[in-house]
Amino acid sequence: MSDSLSHSNSPTLRDRYLALIDQIVQITLKGQIRSKEQVYQMLAQQVVPGTAEIFERCLDERTMEIEHEIETVKDELKQAKATRSQRAIKTIASEWERAAAQNRAASAIAKAAEQIAASEPAYLLADLLQVIDPNQKQALTIAQLKQLAAALKQQATEIESEMATEVQQVAMGIDRGLQSWQHLEGYLVSWVYDGGQSAIGFENVPGQRGPWALWAKQVNSPIPQALFQTLALERSLLEWTTQQYFHLDDWVEMALILQFLQRGLVGWTEQRIYDAKLGSSLAISCFLTFAAVWGELANGFMQATSLNSSHRERLADGCFQIALQILRAFAQKQYFPLYGGVFASFNGGHLQSALDYLDLPLRQVEGTQEKARILTLLGYSQQAVGNYHQATQFYDRALEIARAAEDVPCEIADLNHLSRICVAKKQYAEAIDYSQRALLLSRQVGDKLGEANALANLGYSEVYSAQAIERSEPEVYEMAIGYLQQGLKLSQQLNDRQSLSLCCSSLGAAHLVLSQPQAAIDYLQSGFQAAQASGDLYLQGLNLVNLAEAYYGLQQTEKAIYVGCIGMYMLERIASPEWRQAAGLLTILQGQMGQDAFQKVLAQYRPQFMTAIGVDGYDYIPQLLANYR
Repeated sequence: MSDSLSHSNSPTLRDRYLALIDQIVQITLKGQIRSKEQVYQMLAQQVVPGTAEIFERCLDERTMEIEHEIETVKDELKQAKATRSQRAIKTIASEWERAAAQNRAASAIAKAAEQIAASEPAYLLADLLQVIDPNQKQALTIAQLKQLAAALKQQATEIESEMATEVQQVAMGIDRGLQSWQHLEGYLVSWVYDGGQSAIGFENVPGQRGPWALWAKQVNSPIPQALFQTLALERSLLEWTTQQYFHLDDWVEMALILQFLQRGLVGWTEQRIYDAKLGSSLAISCFLTFAAVWGELANGFMQATSLNSSHRERLADGCFQIALQILRAFAQKQYFPLYGGVFASFNGGHLQSALDYLDLPLRQVEGTQEKARILTLLGYSQQAVGNYHQATQFYDRALEIARAAEDVPCEIADLNHLSRICVAKKQYAEAIDYSQRALLLSRQVGDKLGEANALANLGYSEVYSAQAIERSEPEVYEMAIGYLQQGLKLSQQLNDRQSLSLCCSSLGAAHLVLSQPQAAIDYLQSGFQAAQASGDLYLQGLNLVNLAEAYYGLQQTEKAIYVGCIGMYMLERIASPEWRQAAGLLTILQGQMGQDAFQKVLAQYRPQFMTAIGVDGYDYIPQLLANYR
């Protein structure tokens, strides 16, 4: 507001506002104010938007007058009245603060609607997603989203016809999304308690349990309903997306519904689960599952030939933007898995297609701590599928950003991961160097989790280094296993299942190298159980494959076949090339036993297979072995 405008309007407004304050004080003294809400409504209705400064000056003036009266008046009755007036003034001040905040929000929403309406068509969704980004300091409430939809409808009446239609569709999408969320909100977590489920997550039997099928029944709109049905049956989202025709309102409705579901589930797991470790594990699964859904949707839109190129690109870009918002929120959480990967929540689908999309939006984000952590997550995921070059690039970039952001735990994690990659590439000297740097840095800053992983990697690297140069001195392996034992003990103290699994897996592998299969079995079984608890499918599969090798070394053929098949299936399902290690062992056993005897073992363990990997997994085992050959 300009000074000239303030001076020209001040006398009239000042008189009105002083009278309003006096009126509220008087009716308060008479006992005619029933609640603070009544005061709020009077202020909201009678204070003109854009004149807050004038009202606040009037309120300050009356406050000072009453305070002066309390300090100077001697008459007890008058002083009592002034004290009561002071309480009334304080009520006005508190309710005015609320009204002013609402006015500011309304003004911000009006400006946001103007910005969206003024967008170029290509940037319409990007501008909308920026406004409704839940990572904002003050994320929009449901009431404010309703206001945004109303403001957009008003804007649509004031702009050119072509853009008006699109703005109107965005407003309709917001309205429909809020209506659909009202239907779904009561069923957010009810599926957890249905059917006596013993597990919570997104890993249940296709079409039978889990949230998607229930949500499909509760939502009325066709697009969200079809999306949930596709997810419930574990069908390809990429194929589904290419077969649909999406209007803007469909996409916006879907975006709002998924945003509310994801935020609601994460909030519930963080606050309501009695076991903090379990709650964190489930929250991680929620973040990763919804990021993966948006990744597959983005890939689908990029290939949707039923849409024209500009519409296709902006819908795909919108999906990228939402995936990035989810990951940025995730990266700020204390439980963000610096030693885990995206595949942790991927049962029933390959990882690779869900990984590829994430690199594109990350290129457009400045070097932030969040970006370093997301890149670390992606590096671990690429490492699991054998893309060591891509993983190394992710880790190197994350290391650079983490150092600049002084995110030391992330820096230590990247050094540890680079050590593990070097072992996989048989670069043992480099692996030892990375793990030693991680160990030194973790001890300097007191990062016990980083230290546990560094000890595991150092011992693991030393074992394979000694084996590579055919050193047979017992003290060499004793020192290496000593590092692994230290890491194991520290992981147990931390009760960190991911690190515990890594240490046990490394100890098991070390004992296999030393031709001590019985000792290896104990560690690998513990490693598998810890990996199950942490939700890390890669470590689960890796432990099982090594366990099969240990049973084979003890000539316990049936057990080797059983765990080897499950490990092979798990690793192949996340596209890890290490499934071939298990397939190679199983092929040898099949050749030694003969086809009939091998099939007899599979049939004998069928009930256990059904429990572990379902009927589809059991039926897929012969195909995997055929693919290997």
